[in-house]
Amino acid sequence: MKANRVARRNRRRLLQVAGAITATSLLNGLPFALRAASAAQHKTKIGIIGSGKVGGAIGSVWVKAGHEVMFSSRHIEHDKELAAKLGANARAGTPREAAEFGKVVMISVPYHALPDVRDNVGDLIKGKVVIDTCNPFVWRDGELATWAREKGAGLASLELLPGARIVRAFNAIGYVSMGNAHKQPGRVGMPIASDDAGAIQIASPLIRDIGYEPVLVGGMEMGKYLMPGTPLAGERTPDEIREIVATLN
Repeated sequence: MKANRVARRNRRRLLQVAGAITATSLLNGLPFALRAASAAQHKTKIGIIGSGKVGGAIGSVWVKAGHEVMFSSRHIEHDKELAAKLGANARAGTPREAAEFGKVVMISVPYHALPDVRDNVGDLIKGKVVIDTCNPFVWRDGELATWAREKGAGLASLELLPGARIVRAFNAIGYVSMGNAHKQPGRVGMPIASDDAGAIQIASPLIRDIGYEPVLVGGMEMGKYLMPGTPLAGERTPDEIREIVATLN
């Protein structure tokens, strides 16, 4: 009986979150300029903690789409140079300034740095939508990665960033194409995981602004599949992602 109740509750949650994803899907077929104009009417302040290859590529497209973005990292001069190239909607700051600035905060750091992020900005991201792009690699992140992979990367991120409304995204696709995905909007799906329907509703249009169609794979327990080396890694159409997810459940 208890198992049935849990299953029904999980189905209701997934239906709610899936509904949030599809609510703005009509924007997919619009040219980037028109989607950017739509985004500019609904500007979102986004703070990026970790403006390297992933954070820099994604943040740059958000700026071009009309959002206000603050870049931050350990190298403020790099962030200032990037912001200067992107124009008035881009700025640079410290991680704390970016966390305070953003209605949405994207964290793109090596996984072993997440405890430092928590200690530095944890008080500022509680209750905020946080897009988690971080992947645990044992060769780079050591024992923390071993623990995270055993627990599942999604559940581990929830534990490392308590109180944040996490959407796990941009984990299973390489950074090289992220800056160009908007040229063919919706062609490639972006698998995402979250337990928070409201956070999904906020993050989904931002994912579409990059050029990807968000595809919910499940709650944060499914976040373990959103990383290289899993069946969901690589570029696939939204339908292909859904077909793979059906084999994982």
